[in-house]
Amino acid sequence: MIPFEMVEPASLQEAVSLLDPQEPTIRPVAGGTALMLMMKSGVFQPTRLVCLHRIEPEHARITLAADGALRIGAMATLRQVEKDANVAARLPVLKRAMRTLSNVRVRNVARVGGALAHGDPHMDLPPVLAALGARIAIAGPQQSREMPLEELYAGYYETVLEKNELITAVTVPPLDGRKAAYMKVTSRTADDWPSLGVAVSFGMKSGAISDPVVVVSAATAKVTRMKTAESVLNNAAPDDAALRRAGDAAAEEAEMLSDAHGSAPYKRELLRVYLRRAVREALDGSAE
Repeated sequence: MIPFEMVEPASLQEAVSLLDPQEPTIRPVAGGTALMLMMKSGVFQPTRLVCLHRIEPEHARITLAADGALRIGAMATLRQVEKDANVAARLPVLKRAMRTLSNVRVRNVARVGGALAHGDPHMDLPPVLAALGARIAIAGPQQSREMPLEELYAGYYETVLEKNELITAVTVPPLDGRKAAYMKVTSRTADDWPSLGVAVSFGMKSGAISDPVVVVSAATAKVTRMKTAESVLNNAAPDDAALRRAGDAAAEEAEMLSDAHGSAPYKRELLRVYLRRAVREALDGSAE
């Protein structure tokens, strides 16, 4: 491994100042679970790593806002999210998803901000949070900004973050009666990289689905909303015919990628089936 500089800033502001938008070999490191693998394989060779472990402890906290929203600090570990009482009580679908997100050793180390900023479409956390309407806070050298999480991803391993910006927190609004589920399809163990991830959330009005959100990942180049499928589901009774139409619409709409986890046609069929299953799981409350 080629030698590199490791710096440990004591504040978020200092950490941002140590990043260089013109130098791609300078990277922040939180848990480092993905970055270390890239370094070991020679995919990435840093000149400087900015370790975030010593920045203000508030960035690792999970707090409940007055309106019921959950604010998850970017430096919170995935294990913290899994074990947090407010997450369990208010966002059970998120707690359930965490149980099959890699293994417990990784969850003890990996951080929320890194899992979101890495841009890997196979990550489980981004589609779940996107379906829940999460927003992220981003700190840069001049100012901070916010955006919906679903707008963070620009392509395969690509985000809209500048090289000198850091995710500081993710805020998830209260469910307020909405139903939600995440289904992960793996070809091997449950904690493996998924062939397909499908996250849904929706309300119910007079026996019909309202304001649905359908998010697909792993089979696509980035976390992707299925707008056509959402249109099919909106104001529809959740019967077999409507769910079948939604699955067909999603399979037609999604731009699938072939990889070691399955061919594009195979993943298209998975989407047809698992979108229906995700809606049914959300309806019967097994995700909660």
